[in-house]
Amino acid sequence: MHRIFITAGLLLATSLPTATVHAQTSETAPAYNVETTDIGTLLDDPAARTILDKHLPGFSANEQIGMARGMTLKAVQQYASDMVTDKALAAIQNDLSKLPALK
Repeated sequence: MHRIFITAGLLLATSLPTATVHAQTSETAPAYNVETTDIGTLLDDPAARTILDKHLPGFSANEQIGMARGMTLKAVQQYASDMVTDKALAAIQNDLSKLPALK
C-alpha cells in the first residue's frame, strides 16, 4: 500500500515542475519561428512581412510565393539556398523574436 502512495507522489512531484515550466514558456514564446511558422502566416502579418522583405528583398512579391504559403522558411531553404541562407534565417528569427509574443 505504501508503494502506491510513494509512486503516486513521485509521479505528481515529477509532473508539477514540467507543467509550471510549460506555462511559463508558453507566455514568453516568440510570436513566430522560421522553423515552425508557415510563410502564409508570416505574410499575413504586416510586421512579419516587413521583416521578411528586409532580409529577403522581394520575397513577398515573388510570383511563386503562393505555392510556398504552407511551408516554413526553413523548409523553403532547400529550394532557395542561395537566398534563404542560414545567416538570413538567423537574422529573420532575431527580428521575429522582437514582435509581441503569442498568447
